[in-house]
Amino acid sequence: AFPEWYATLFSGFYLPLLVILICLIVRGVAFEYRAKRPEETWQRNWEHAIFWCSLIPAFLWGVAFGNIVRGVKIDRNLEYVGGLGDLINPYALLGGLVTLTLFTFHGAVFTALKTVGDIRERARRLAGRVGLVTAVLALAFLLWTQAHSGNARSLVALVVAVAALVAALVANRAGREGWSFALSGVTVVAAVAMLFLSLFPNVMPSTLNADWSLTVSNAASSPYTLTIMTWCAGIATPVVLLYQGWTYWVFRKRIGTQHIADAAH
Repeated sequence: AFPEWYATLFSGFYLPLLVILICLIVRGVAFEYRAKRPEETWQRNWEHAIFWCSLIPAFLWGVAFGNIVRGVKIDRNLEYVGGLGDLINPYALLGGLVTLTLFTFHGAVFTALKTVGDIRERARRLAGRVGLVTAVLALAFLLWTQAHSGNARSLVALVVAVAALVAALVANRAGREGWSFALSGVTVVAAVAMLFLSLFPNVMPSTLNADWSLTVSNAASSPYTLTIMTWCAGIATPVVLLYQGWTYWVFRKRIGTQHIADAAH
């Protein structure tokens, strides 16, 4: 849909995106390989791989989004001319901490929603602690974004994101993990919407010259291509939502160690 944006983003953010890709590959492999051998060292090493290859992408996504909103060095040819060091700045690092803590909170709530007994209680306590940190970091990041490039529409999304996160914390404390998970999902959606509403019509501002920024117009494909993609998305997206909803329904029940065969081993 936006080939210029894709090209500039991937050329400028090549190393961080490559690290994310490698982490996602190793993480998927680690879940499978951990149980292949019984040795404690073998399993512990794969657990470390799962941990770090989950943490790093969660942080780097926020760094990438922070730089997209803040703007990067794009020249008159719509090409990134900065270096890796230009992507490391306080705003982007704060964005990384926000996505890291927000995704951790979201995951902890989901763990509490899908489990029983001690695991559920531990996940709820973790979600409560991480959620408070997330609220502070997210509020600081979103207010910074609003002050930097916000407008009335982004302010509405900011309020929705913060209100949903606070409500998610309250629901988690009350043991209503389903509501907490739904509300933390609303937080993620509203926060992303806030970032892009603050950017519009830009999709990637240039810090060298505002006229060299990538916008929804100069970065887009032809109208014919966009029309075909819209029809394809309009048909495929409902199908994806239906089968994702079906899988959530099939696996809707809570589980505990008593449901796992040979759990003692």
